[in-house]
Amino acid sequence: MEVKTVTHDAISKIKANPSPDSSADVSDLVIQVLDLKAVGNRFMFTANDGKEKLKGILQSSFSQMVSSGAIQNLGLIRVLDYTLNDIPNKSEKFLMVTNCESVSPALDVEIKSEVKKEDVEMKDEVKKEDGGIVLKPKQIPVAKSAAQIMHEQSQNMAPAARMSMTRRVHPLASLNPYQGNWTIKVRVTNKGSMRSYKNARGEGNVFNVELTDEDGTQIQATMFNEAAKKFYDTFQMGKAYYISKGSLKVANKQYRTVPNDYEMTLNEYSLVEEAKDEGVFIPETKFDFVPIDQLGPYVNGKELVDVIGVVQNVSPTMSIRRKINNDMIPKRDITIADESKKTVVVSLWNDHATALGQELLDMADKSPVVAIKGVRVSDFQGVSLSAVSKSIIKVDPDLPESKKLKSWYDSEGKDAPMASAGAGLSPSANAGGRSVYTDRVTISHITSNPSLGDEKPVFFNLRAYISLIKPDQAMWYRACKTCNKKVTEAIGSGYWCEGCQKTEDECNLRYIMVAKISDASGEAWVSTFNDQAERIIGCSADELDKLKSEEGEDSPYQTKLKEATWVPYHFRVSVVQNEYMNEKRQRITLRSVIPVDCAAETKYLLEEISKAKASP
Repeated sequence: MEVKTVTHDAISKIKANPSPDSSADVSDLVIQVLDLKAVGNRFMFTANDGKEKLKGILQSSFSQMVSSGAIQNLGLIRVLDYTLNDIPNKSEKFLMVTNCESVSPALDVEIKSEVKKEDVEMKDEVKKEDGGIVLKPKQIPVAKSAAQIMHEQSQNMAPAARMSMTRRVHPLASLNPYQGNWTIKVRVTNKGSMRSYKNARGEGNVFNVELTDEDGTQIQATMFNEAAKKFYDTFQMGKAYYISKGSLKVANKQYRTVPNDYEMTLNEYSLVEEAKDEGVFIPETKFDFVPIDQLGPYVNGKELVDVIGVVQNVSPTMSIRRKINNDMIPKRDITIADESKKTVVVSLWNDHATALGQELLDMADKSPVVAIKGVRVSDFQGVSLSAVSKSIIKVDPDLPESKKLKSWYDSEGKDAPMASAGAGLSPSANAGGRSVYTDRVTISHITSNPSLGDEKPVFFNLRAYISLIKPDQAMWYRACKTCNKKVTEAIGSGYWCEGCQKTEDECNLRYIMVAKISDASGEAWVSTFNDQAERIIGCSADELDKLKSEEGEDSPYQTKLKEATWVPYHFRVSVVQNEYMNEKRQRITLRSVIPVDCAAETKYLLEEISKAKASP
């Protein structure tokens, strides 16, 4: 018969055994759930045994049980595993339930135990007793030899190699920053490379690993300096480990690569021991692909994304000088495309650029499929991607998405016209691009705030016109056909590229011009680069150069520039402070140029008018 009541003194039993060594040590504990409510991705509740109450937390892993009704407010659950944690700056303790099962759906009322009359009378009698001194029986010490003491201590101690048998193993889902000692058993599912850093507090080394437990829960662990040196060779891909004496904190979304609210830090005093009873097993990497035409909302965001695409182009390796320490690091760009008929450039760095990049270059004519986990999305050239040290890159992976993409490309994709992802940002937020109506300001908002962009670049949307393009300015530069960097005339003939470290017979012209933009509030000069200038002028820099060389009374060159003015656009601009002649000045740069959708613009203006009327 199913139990319909709580376990007598369940809360007292939990307090008496705050951290059981294993679930086998947990007695039968049936409690009633009160005040159940969602807080973030967790659930707060009050545990009730009819006599006492205790605040508790259900981890996000119980969300399915809550949503399905297995765990209900006023219902009964059997606690199978738990820990009782102290919360900093609070006197109360929290019951962290790590395993439970449903006993009963919601009861009609809260369970309250009746206090027996004889118990009350007994307590009164005790209080009435003469308050004399109570003597306890004398504790007679038992003499033990040193050998006996050493033997007993050795029986109670366990070698470090048996951490799993001497300490309770916690599931990752049960860990939180307020927990005391814990031991986890996890497998290394991704290992980053050792990186050096330099900041205001000094310089050092850092590396990360991604850890997964048997329940599939993941967490990222970071090690700095001495800990990084100590554990870098210890952690090996696919191996299992017991880990203790680490700390947890709320994860920084900008650097988070796994779906966990917390991240782990290990120091030089942390304990890491290989679980030698477990074989080496590298689990399959899980991807959550974002189509190339839907990368817009992630531009300059903190979140890393996963992408998959057919390799269209692979550049040679370039050497880039890091501003932070002047080190030269290898870089290689690959261009990928997917079924949205959009392309995007992915920058690979260090080992990704050399070893894997060379592999892609060797097989570029076969149009391989690459799946990349964890890339950063920036607004360079509208939309571009950059791999990080923790990125996982799979070439021709055995995935359904890969096979489907390859089939599409072989049948129609290779002959289909492709467009850059940056060229297709939609004015509608629902269309997968950044909305041109978010962060929308007037030009005067920027020019009247000279401190904008002082600490870091800020971004805005404008609706404005190109009012002037000076025809006598240097509107382009000679660029390498491979990397688009500036080239110089080589000795003898050809053009020398510093980035590619080679001489080419030909080069391209790429725009780098200044234009004036205007709206009803004012005007400003903006820097404009190749992709945006091509959309404004309507031709490439090479084509405009040919027009400039044509002579005539009505110069086709100046006519082309005049035709490009007084056309309305949505502009995405960045604002940053540059120092010139010891004076700080605003630099406004066009990041994207989108034609105005008259219907969408009219709808937006009507909504703004309605808001203005409604406001007092």
